[in-house]
Amino acid sequence: MTLTEHLGELRRRLIICVVGFLIAAIVAYVFYPSILKFFEHPYCESLPKGHACALYVTGPLQAFGIRLNVTGYGGLVLGSPVILYQLWRFVTPGLKANEKRYAVPFVAATMTLFCFGAFVAWLTFPHALGFLHAVGGPGIKDIFSPTSYLGLILALMAIFGLTFEFPVVLVALELANVLTPARLRKWRRPAIVVMVVVAAVVTPSSDPFSMLALAIPMLVFYEASILLGRLFGK
Repeated sequence: MTLTEHLGELRRRLIICVVGFLIAAIVAYVFYPSILKFFEHPYCESLPKGHACALYVTGPLQAFGIRLNVTGYGGLVLGSPVILYQLWRFVTPGLKANEKRYAVPFVAATMTLFCFGAFVAWLTFPHALGFLHAVGGPGIKDIFSPTSYLGLILALMAIFGLTFEFPVVLVALELANVLTPARLRKWRRPAIVVMVVVAAVVTPSSDPFSMLALAIPMLVFYEASILLGRLFGK
């Protein structure tokens, strides 16, 4: 293909991505109450029985702004299959057969682990909120704004999702002969210390529940990467 043909192909893929995003954003806007209820669930679970579960706004435009933000993020998430597929179709012609064979499982593993990490964060968040409330003492009452609450839970889910990509990176480095299973076994003890420290630093809620929920899977992934590296080596 000529440069002009490449640019034309890129433009076509981008148009499809934009259309897919807009359709997904409309769906997110329509189902906004259900999406907000999904994110409110950890907060409601952390409250004692009988307490009202509600988020409070402090301005007349804040509620509409929250809906637009949820619509935008929801459009990206719901439209991600279309966007990723168009990216894949644009890149595929330049890949060799063995590169395609490795790319498909790596992309599938990346998406699966990211979703799994976000789900673990969502499950852990009620315990984190309970801990943070208990630390403040019985004289402090919680009144959360949607901006701060959604910002925290989305940041936690994103960090968990990105951190759960850890085994994909290690296995890729092993396949590229940058690392070996023997070297990873040799580095096990300092790696454990580093992973625990990283989990404590990157956790936005700074609570022990989220830190352990992030550190323990990383330790398991480290051992799994050693086993996978030995398997691929054979």
